[in-house]
Amino acid sequence: MTRRALIVRLDNAGDVLLTGPAVRAIAAHCGYVALLAGPHGEAAARLLPGVDETLVWRAPWVDLEPAPVRRDDISALVERLAGGRFDLAFVLTSFHQSPLPTALVLRLAGVPWIGAISTDYPGALLDLRHRLDDDVPEAERGLSLAVAAGFAPEPGDDGLLAVRRPLPDTRRLTGDAPYVVVHPGTSAPARQWPERRCAEAVRELVARGWRTVVTGGPSERELTARVAGHAGTLLGGAGLAGTDLGGTDLGWTDLGGVDLGGRTSMAELAGVLAGAAAVVVGNTGPAHLAAAVRTPVVLLFAPVVPAARWAPYGVPYVLLGDQSAACRGTRAYTCPVEGHPCLSSVTGTEVADAVEKLVVEAAS
Repeated sequence: MTRRALIVRLDNAGDVLLTGPAVRAIAAHCGYVALLAGPHGEAAARLLPGVDETLVWRAPWVDLEPAPVRRDDISALVERLAGGRFDLAFVLTSFHQSPLPTALVLRLAGVPWIGAISTDYPGALLDLRHRLDDDVPEAERGLSLAVAAGFAPEPGDDGLLAVRRPLPDTRRLTGDAPYVVVHPGTSAPARQWPERRCAEAVRELVARGWRTVVTGGPSERELTARVAGHAGTLLGGAGLAGTDLGGTDLGWTDLGGVDLGGRTSMAELAGVLAGAAAVVVGNTGPAHLAAAVRTPVVLLFAPVVPAARWAPYGVPYVLLGDQSAACRGTRAYTCPVEGHPCLSSVTGTEVADAVEKLVVEAAS
């Protein structure tokens, strides 16, 4: 148990959360585990059980808006990793990413053993070149690499996504459960349910008596305010502390949704999602964060990537969106079809119906 392991996942928060089962399996066999993440995945990495240290680096072969490749930047990373004295490293990637640029950096840093999933010939860069069918969920894909290296999960580990506990108490933001979360933003425009449909869902849920919380990051504050409805925005960031939102005498229909855009850390967002009856979200990080806290998901999924790989793992979900649309399998960042038909055709009523279906099934 004295081995020092490095796990690398350099893209977004959802991708990092999906490494959770692999991280725990590796941590069960090593005395120290560091996770090298990109800046968009840092907060998620800090939530993963089994991670002792989080390192952050923006990889020019992964980042969507990469900076120029610089020798001094690569050299600084090599020196930093060499100083970690790692005995082994795992490079975790999606099916369309190559681990080999990262493996080269790890070799330069003197890491003696490196494993990754690779369809490309790795030469001397990998000690374990693992291969498997691509049509498996991302969480299972990562775990399969750990298992192939001989690092089986601990007995009793359910293999699902997880975050560190306890989570922050977020009732000051949401009021008491039950409530529904609507998360309108995504990291890629092609995966985003149209704003007007998001607002329509909020109005429909509120009309049915559901307290509705709208979440988003700091850059999405204008979006969440519009989706929540102006009357539902928490003016001045005053919060809901001391306010009883559980009854109907407050006229929740008149209030609209509660706007939490830009008001939660990653850990607080996990707390908000954990208290929800269901989460309405696209194919983006909070879908996987909801899975990590065991909350059912209504998933607005554009088929630019396969749902079989990227749907919320291990929790009940309802998949909405035309999975046979023309954009299927394109991995497009922006929608290649005018009008975004795969998602714009989904109505707020359909989403509210799906929420209530999940809630009924969870109660039965």
